Amino acid sequence: MLIGIFVLTLVGCTSKQRYSQDSPEIDTVKSLFENYLTGNWDAYKSHFADNAKIFINVTEKNPANIQELIAQQKMEIEGLSSYSINTETQTFEMILDDKEETWVNYWGVWKGTLAATQEIFEIPIHITFQFVDGKIVKEFGYWDNSKITMAVMRISIAKASKSLDKASD
Repeated sequence: MLIGIFVLTLVGCTSKQRYSQDSPEIDTVKSLFENYLTGNWDAYKSHFADNAKIFINVTEKNPANIQELIAQQKMEIEGLSSYSINTETQTFEMILDDKEETWVNYWGVWKGTLAATQEIFEIPIHITFQFVDGKIVKEFGYWDNSKITMAVMRISIAKASKSLDKASD
């Protein structure tokens, strides 16, 4: 009976690792970021399941798919002379939640330089990825692009104003 209690205690105390800052899933996210930074969109896409749902600054009612995400990211970096992710201030964590779902959370700083003005933007970002069988099936990303949006709007207004001035001459 004592041996039975000992075995049950060992089995009951043995559990899966629920939190880590070093995992294959974190390595996948790091690789994903490297693919983004180098523009290797085929490799970037390979990290996602075919039916992955992506929620960048939207609610779960408005998911994007991987093709839409890549198109959006290409458009967003088009007007930049450079962009990077600050690797010195980033944090990764992998968790196994109470539903046995595997998630990787990321906190960091994205940095970009607007080509038209050489204005530099540093934007804190948070992204969380759900993994199933080594592939990303959900991505949630949160950051504030308003400063870049306002800068691009100022450039557009200035160009429109110059065009109007030339037309009135």
